[in-house]
Amino acid sequence: MRVTTMIDGTAAWITPHGEIDHHTVPALRATAAALPHEVTEVTWDLQDATFMDVSGLNLLCDQQRQDSPIHRISVTGLAPQQLRLLGLAAELFPTLRFPRLLPQMPLGHAA
Repeated sequence: MRVTTMIDGTAAWITPHGEIDHHTVPALRATAAALPHEVTEVTWDLQDATFMDVSGLNLLCDQQRQDSPIHRISVTGLAPQQLRLLGLAAELFPTLRFPRLLPQMPLGHAA
């Protein structure tokens, strides 16, 4: 897997290219851990992620821990498979903050 990172002040964008699974999550964790201490906001851009399993959910969950230096996390570029996985996690585990990562849907829109 290839990972692109862009940093602008206190914000960072991490773009994984390929599958996000138990084989690739360690590299993604290392990428996030290597961010400068000034970074307090991370956007995971999944536009080039071809697949994500529960390992990706664990990664996002870890990024949202209260002891994490990251104060704000967001996800963009969700493909239908990732959106379904994140939606299911939000439904099953609403206290784990997955609902905050879902894109806002217009009223009346069926997911």
